[in-house]
Amino acid sequence: MKQFPQSQLLKRLPDQFFADLVKKLNAYKAKGHDLLNLGQGNPDQPTPEHIVKALQEATEKPMYHKYPPFQGFDYLKEAVAKFYKREYDVDVDAETEVAIMFGSKTGLVELSQCFLDEGDAALIPDPGYPDYWSGVAMANAKLVPMPLLKENDFLPDYSAIDKEDLEKAKLMFLNYPNNPTSAIADQAFFEKTIQFADQHDICVVHDFAYGAIGFDGEKPISFLQVPGAKDVGVEIYTLSKTYNMAGWRIAFAVGNKSVIEAIELIQDHYYVSIFGALQEAAASALLESQECVTDLKDMYEKRRNLLVGGLQKLGYEVEPCKGSFFVWMKVPKGYSSESFADALLENAGLFVAPGVGFGASGESYVRIGLNNSTETLKEAVSRFQTFKELHQ
Repeated sequence: MKQFPQSQLLKRLPDQFFADLVKKLNAYKAKGHDLLNLGQGNPDQPTPEHIVKALQEATEKPMYHKYPPFQGFDYLKEAVAKFYKREYDVDVDAETEVAIMFGSKTGLVELSQCFLDEGDAALIPDPGYPDYWSGVAMANAKLVPMPLLKENDFLPDYSAIDKEDLEKAKLMFLNYPNNPTSAIADQAFFEKTIQFADQHDICVVHDFAYGAIGFDGEKPISFLQVPGAKDVGVEIYTLSKTYNMAGWRIAFAVGNKSVIEAIELIQDHYYVSIFGALQEAAASALLESQECVTDLKDMYEKRRNLLVGGLQKLGYEVEPCKGSFFVWMKVPKGYSSESFADALLENAGLFVAPGVGFGASGESYVRIGLNNSTETLKEAVSRFQTFKELHQ
């Protein structure tokens, strides 16, 4: 069979970290191993019933059986504006400051294509969500890692960025609560970010995927709550984590008008918006009772306390996560992040994500997901204990 050569764009793409993880997991499953999957970020709870019902009822409306408006229905953008006012006291112009997107993953990749040309640079958190890299590669731009270190509370140190890289930088990705470190950002950090971005003409993209998941009575703040944020960038919010709607693929960008315009322009060439019934259900999620969100956050906090408390008692170096549904655990001495992940998989049936897969600064850590039942996490702690006893 004839083999057609791939484009240079496809050849530039980095390996898909999560896809490779799943292949590894499935290979062990195929051998009949008893595995606990703690390595992925897929919510384990169903979408709340009232949102599912809203979709079911909306699918019967003939208006949604036609092509939707290219840039989404106005009522969903208005729902986003009401959501931001209610949750963060941020005023949003629904017409010019909201873009509807096919999940945040797609939007994050698109933004590099919107604002980066060959020779430009993007500032990327290291460790960070690997799909930031994909968009930069597609734009044939330079990726400049910003190390997230424990001594800096896993916040980037802008003073450490090379001057030459700063001159080329057009885009900067941030993500708090953070995946994978679970760190959170405060207003002072965002104020510093806005000043830095304004000084160097850099567009800030704040990935707020875990915005609803904060612990110990602390609600994560929105980048847009800080004065001047709209002047320098946008915030990306997905319904995947807040409402357990990962498979629904719906998200939105909020903020700077020129960025919103660029997102909608590129999407006009890719899509004819999202199925209308999905948009109506998304509006219901944003506007109706938020009790399901509170319950979800409380559930993750109980899981965090169980897992982190159990690991600490066993002597593992791990701190309670402040946000997101991930635990960022230091690997024991003598291991790399990959060798420790492999040892856990082979000797304890525990599947975790090696930190180096999120960037060089993720070395010596593994990421553990809280998106598993209490029973599964209890069993995980038991297996960590068995592993430690065998390898002391």
